[in-house]
Amino acid sequence: MSKAKDVLKKIKDEEIEWVDLRFTDPKGKWQHLTMVAGVMGEDELEDGLMFDGSSIAGWKAINESDMILKPDLSETWIDPFSATPMLVINCDIVEPSTGDWYSRDPRTTAKRSEAYLKSTGIGDTVYVGPEAEFFMFDDVRFEDGYAGSGFAIDDIELPGNTSKEYDGGNMGHRPRAKGGYFPVAPVDSAVDIRAEMVSTMLEMGLPCDKHHHEVAAAQHELGLTFGTLVQTADRMQIYKYVVHQVAHAYGKTATFMPKPIKADNGSGMHTHISIWKDGKPMFAGNEYAGLSEMCLYFIGGVIKHAKALNAFTNPTTNSYKRLVPGFEAPVLLAYSARNRSASCRIPYGTGDKAKRVEFRFPDAMANPYLCYAALLMAGLDGIENKIHPGEAMDKNLYDLPPAELAQVPTVCGSLREALDSLAADHEFLLKGDVFTKDQIESYCELKWEEVIRTETTPCPVEFDMYYSM
Repeated sequence: MSKAKDVLKKIKDEEIEWVDLRFTDPKGKWQHLTMVAGVMGEDELEDGLMFDGSSIAGWKAINESDMILKPDLSETWIDPFSATPMLVINCDIVEPSTGDWYSRDPRTTAKRSEAYLKSTGIGDTVYVGPEAEFFMFDDVRFEDGYAGSGFAIDDIELPGNTSKEYDGGNMGHRPRAKGGYFPVAPVDSAVDIRAEMVSTMLEMGLPCDKHHHEVAAAQHELGLTFGTLVQTADRMQIYKYVVHQVAHAYGKTATFMPKPIKADNGSGMHTHISIWKDGKPMFAGNEYAGLSEMCLYFIGGVIKHAKALNAFTNPTTNSYKRLVPGFEAPVLLAYSARNRSASCRIPYGTGDKAKRVEFRFPDAMANPYLCYAALLMAGLDGIENKIHPGEAMDKNLYDLPPAELAQVPTVCGSLREALDSLAADHEFLLKGDVFTKDQIESYCELKWEEVIRTETTPCPVEFDMYYSM
């Protein structure tokens, strides 16, 4: 049977009432269109459905708004949060006039990056494994108005609640600042919530292996294991969706903002990457830490293009409140097998199959399709041009003397710097038409709006520092 017939059989056998067609916008937000299952036939599943692309920021103008949502039938999921049976299908965006993939569609960008890898002969498969951290709170309030702005957050785990009066009493068990990694319950108050998140993803077919509390109070991580690049980006969208939905069901609210709390650790999305060819790991070899020369070149490419990559890997103004020198954030562009202060770490693993590279600077506000594709393209540029990353730095980079520390390059210090860096360094992304210049320019236009809005808005810290000067 065709894949469309398989899907229609599943709809009938499982009495599916709704087909939810989902796609990802340039900023990385999952969007959807819900269709009555009975109207979906082979033609709709194979050819797609028309929708208004002008309503998606960074896509079409109003006079050329028609676009096609083309279902990718290779994998489908039952939505566990729908009150009635709903089948979720990821979609690519297609130009109706030509039938080609839309150049600004993030998911098809990721597909093109995988195709480009194969075309180079360097490898035929790229595996990606993300470690996305997040916060959960009991209450979040914020405003941004003409006469003022501000925010307030609260959670039972926050250290400031040690003296708060609760109905039934204050039990007192909570992490202190930077003390969440990782004592057992009752200090860890979210064991059951995280367990339900993981079990939900397992039921949806995602490969998960663990969950745990993170360093900050109210900060958490779930173990989503590796898959191919597009597959993992699809799963990352489900991961975020499940986290938000389960937290909401427990009366809590989740955020992937990298730095919602000033006085504690921020949230990242450490990203593991490896390239394989003909079933063999191409990153295993006899160089540093059991890596191949190809892998070192891959690292060299990412380090060379890191500031441009930041526009995709760290795409919000809040991202750079995490990436601050002098703290524990991975801002230093160096690589090491032992040193977690380096932005590129070689994880310990037994055997060649475990050889991979962990890039520690990305965060989960990134559009996963663009983030993983950009990292791959930078690494491939390093391989193609034999960009060696230099000597590994196995000593604690935070303890380096100031003069020596100044010689180590860093990631960007702001979204403004990242966008300027991308404007100056993007040729490596255009190879194989993986990214297009038009796509990069439209993406930057969206991000410049965020920069300008943030830079022109007074904040409470400025009132504290300057009001009485």
